Amino acid sequence: MNIPANLKYTKDHEWVSIEGDVATVGITDFAQGELGDIVYVEVETVDEALDKDEVFGTVEAVKTVSDLFLPLSGEIIEFNESLEDAPETVNSDPYGDGWMIKVKISDTSEVEELLDDAGYKALVGA
Repeated sequence: MNIPANLKYTKDHEWVSIEGDVATVGITDFAQGELGDIVYVEVETVDEALDKDEVFGTVEAVKTVSDLFLPLSGEIIEFNESLEDAPETVNSDPYGDGWMIKVKISDTSEVEELLDDAGYKALVGA
């Protein structure tokens, strides 16, 4: 299981990469493995400001549909539109081309509440 040390994580299995006041968000390798083959990613919250832990979209796999929870409060400024045609990218490259959204962070203090790689490994028993 791949859990990069340079990212932050949530208990809901999202990963977060932060550059300045913009966070890139996706689901972890663990999450995509648990979901199985991903067939659809839906995000209809672009240009909306949401609070931490609000649902920003859904990911649909062959066997289930799961909500996606925003790890940090802010405005969703971009959706990875390549996932519309190739949602399976989330399975093959969850930390790279399989990213889902970019968020302009409104409260940077929330970053401290995210898990580091060791905390996430403990959460998933890796």
